[in-house]
Parts: sequence; structure tokens; C-alpha cells
Amino acid sequence: MIKTGIRLSIFPLGQALLLPRSYLPLHVFEPRYRALVSDALARDRKIAMIQPLPGESDERPALFEVGCVGRIDHVDALEDGRFNILLEGLTRFRLLRELDVATPFRQIEADIDSFEEDLEEELILPSAARAAIEHEARRFADAQGYAIDWKEVGRLDDQALVNGLAQAIPFDIAAKQELMNEVMRLAREGMAVLFISSEIDEVLRISDRIVVMRDRRKAGELPRGATEAEVMSLICEPAAA
Repeated sequence: MIKTGIRLSIFPLGQALLLPRSYLPLHVFEPRYRALVSDALARDRKIAMIQPLPGESDERPALFEVGCVGRIDHVDALEDGRFNILLEGLTRFRLLRELDVATPFRQIEADIDSFEEDLEEELILPSAARAAIEHEARRFADAQGYAIDWKEVGRLDDQALVNGLAQAIPFDIAAKQELMNEVMRLAREGMAVLFISSEIDEVLRISDRIVVMRDRRKAGELPRGATEAEVMSLICEPAAA
């Protein structure tokens, strides 16, 4: 159980948005963040993801106010000290203050009381709202010339749909952070926004299951944790004779 006011170790990373009940794969190679992962694995497996403010330096950037605590769901420790990890989003947090620490990674004191709904049962949209979202999605896809497997979209639960959309949209850091602050509240009021992305890195970050479409047909299906190479092999694989 995460408590308000506890210390969190943070991983500031632009364009990497984690939301409650969503998943984020990360390749960790910098020494300070390898130390962060090692520390989390020795304690509670929790890492707090937060985005740096635009225009800040890479060394110690100023941060947005809201981030998301993730739990390491899976880890591959590589021989050279790097890690491939999969984070499961638990709850948003609000940064209260940064702590003076000796660790190579940054640590903060955080509040989560403002986001109690993140720890409640999964989102269920009213049926009319879900139908309206899918209707507008079809209109958008047709206008953009996208080929979508609507049967697969229909199989997504409401929580996965809302979280996936918030992560996948190709906005800048500031816009994505603002969505992170608001998306869960809006979704619980029966509102959602649908965006369809063809960016492979975004698909890998948000998907529990990846369905690759080619020439308006299903080319294949991959589980969570699939690699970019596996996705590309389905995209580029010659059609069967």
C-alpha cells in the first residue's frame, strides 16, 4: 500500500507517459537509473515516473507537478548492467517537495490522497458513451484513411481504451502531462477521447495485445512485451501466396 507523504524514487523521462492500470516498457541504460532499478528491486519494486518540463536540461530538469507510481511487473537484467523492465501503473501522485539525498537518482515526497479514485475498481463507461466513442472513432479513421480492426477495438475494456488513448496521442510533453492530470477524472464522468496512432514505440508502450494490420487485413498478433523487431517483421512479411 502506498501512503501519502512517503518517499518516492523518480525517473524523469519525457514522452514516456504511465497511467494507472496501464503498462510502460523501458530500456534502462544510464548508470543513475540502473541504480534506481536495483534499489527498487531490493525494496518494494516501485518507481515514480514523471515528465520534465519542456526546455529543461537533461541533467536535473525541473518537473511537472503530477506523475504516476509504477510497480516493476517484469525485469530482464542484462549482462552489462542494463535492464529491460515493464512497469504497471498504480496511482498518480502530486510532487510535494524534492528531497536532499545522496543517491545518484532523485527522490521526492509525494501526495496521493488527491487521486484516491486510481485505487478503486476499474472504469466502466455508460454504454451510450462507449458507443459514441466508437462511432466518432470510425469517422476519424475514415477521414484519415486508417484501416482499423473494429472487432479488436470492441474487445478492449473501457479502462484499457481510455488509458491507451491518453498514452498514444502524439502531443508534446506539456499536452500529454495535462491529459494525464485530467483523463481519469473525465473518464469517470463518462467522457473519453479516441486517438489512433501508427507510431510503433507508442504501441509498444501502451498495449497489452498488439494486432498488426497490413493491406487492410490482420497480419498477426503479439503479446505485451513484444519488441519493435517482432512488430516490423509482421508489417514487412510478404503476404502468403
